[in-house]
Amino acid sequence: MRTLTIECASEACSIALFDGERLVAHDHRLLGRGHAESLVPMIADLPDKGRATRILVSRGPGSFTGVRIGIAAARALGIAWHAEVLGYPTLALVAAIARTQFPDSPVSIAMRGGHGEVFVQNFDAAGMPQDEADSLSPGAAAQFCQHAVIAGTMAPEIANLKGAGTVLPLHPDARHVLTLAPALITQDTAPIYGRGPDARLPAR
Repeated sequence: MRTLTIECASEACSIALFDGERLVAHDHRLLGRGHAESLVPMIADLPDKGRATRILVSRGPGSFTGVRIGIAAARALGIAWHAEVLGYPTLALVAAIARTQFPDSPVSIAMRGGHGEVFVQNFDAAGMPQDEADSLSPGAAAQFCQHAVIAGTMAPEIANLKGAGTVLPLHPDARHVLTLAPALITQDTAPIYGRGPDARLPAR
């Protein structure tokens, strides 16, 4: 079974194509912005234009635009290819990447959020979440992160605020999606925003 993985919830945009568990092709770019223009051409450049029987896509939290672009592309390709489309949480992916370096350690994830906030979540040594993802100020995020290993794009800043920590300044990477615990890959492809909406309806 071929699997296409899509990750564009952060500044990075990455895709990977697998045949079973064997990595066939991969692309990872630090774009900042421009996911909408880059994602589909990146997929088209894969062998067989990335065609797969299963598509795994990041649900966030992360960039509001990036998350929605990835999910929309996955759903559209799923219809075109008659492929199964499944979702996974982005912070869990970063924790899985961190565990390739510290396989027996729990890890706290700290990723850049919007409006100066930080997306945070704690994971046990098996890569399972210990709490819900949240979006907090840097100071509150430093208190929230429980573990000595801190991974993610905001890991250096959070470790500095804590005064200690082993830092892994990681971006999400679609190559590692298949290392996620199976329970974290689900039929739910709705976005995980991690914070409330910026725009609110006026009070009546």
